[in-house]
Amino acid sequence: MLQREVPRLILASGSASRRALLEAAGLCFETRIPDVDEAPVKAAALAGGAEAEDAALILAERKAERIARDELGALVVGADQILVCEGVWFDKPPDIAAARTQLESLRGRTHRLATAAVCMQDGQRVWHAVASPRLTMRPFSADFLDSYLLAEGEHVLGSVGSYRLEGPGVHLFEQVTGEHAAILGLPLLALLDFLRQQGVLLA
Repeated sequence: MLQREVPRLILASGSASRRALLEAAGLCFETRIPDVDEAPVKAAALAGGAEAEDAALILAERKAERIARDELGALVVGADQILVCEGVWFDKPPDIAAARTQLESLRGRTHRLATAAVCMQDGQRVWHAVASPRLTMRPFSADFLDSYLLAEGEHVLGSVGSYRLEGPGVHLFEQVTGEHAAILGLPLLALLDFLRQQGVLLA
């Protein structure tokens, strides 16, 4: 086994991508979905002139904290991601029409994914990491966009960029820079390094 039984590891997220990343890495963990209202946090950060990375870190900590308060001794991982393109922050689209508008805005431009993760244990933040991968969308055609949205359907609603890079969304891009896992929502290499330092994973 690469992982010790204690402490328990909990992912404070409903993200299928983050769960899949930890599963692929062979980690044993539980999943809890935190109840956190993200909108006012982002609004306050924007109003205060904060960077998207700062807002993502605050949200990641709040998610982990919400679960950690009821899970004494456990290491709770919270994460958040904000897409930024030319100064504009993007949220997950509420419907296919919004996803189309979002993709039209990102087409032919470079955006970054402010991706943050936090570990909480017994009420204390014991680790955090932030990554900012950059992605450039190609100037795809309207016909391609129609076909893409038809093929992906509601899958586009689960991502801040209206795409799954691990799926058909890869066709949207001409250049990608940064850790693949961070693009999917979790700076995994930094997290694994922390878990080794803590003795949770074998070094």
